[in-house]
Amino acid sequence: MTMTQSLLQIVAAIVGTSAFAVLFEVPRKHIAFCGLTGGIGWLIYLAAQNYFHSIYAATLLAAIGLAACSRAFATLRKAPSIIFLICGIFTLVPGAGIYYFAYYILTGENTKSVANGLSSIKIMLLIALGIILAYSLPYQLFGWKKEPKKDEK
Repeated sequence: MTMTQSLLQIVAAIVGTSAFAVLFEVPRKHIAFCGLTGGIGWLIYLAAQNYFHSIYAATLLAAIGLAACSRAFATLRKAPSIIFLICGIFTLVPGAGIYYFAYYILTGENTKSVANGLSSIKIMLLIALGIILAYSLPYQLFGWKKEPKKDEK
């Protein structure tokens, strides 16, 4: 894949994620950061896929990066991280795999259906694992500080 194609895909991820944020009625002040989260997730995915030559490794690394990015933006923008996370995941969800899974079921091609279904399930589980791993990182890494107790003030 050329650099131009990669940049075009990243821009498309930013635009698509921003549109998804509008659809989900995210407050206007956060829409650009939602788009940026999707773009960063897709950038990590493309880089990892180029390095590891595996959609599974790329998905896991992108999910970790995307969840960490959503936590950082949540701290920066003083907003819930779920706003950025849900919109950013839009780029990683295996939509085509799920579509072909259903298509092959309806056309009676069971072998292709099972292959697409299992691949989609693996990707969904890796997205969930990446989010869990990123959310298990200490919150101090993202700029949060503990509130002092009342008697410490």
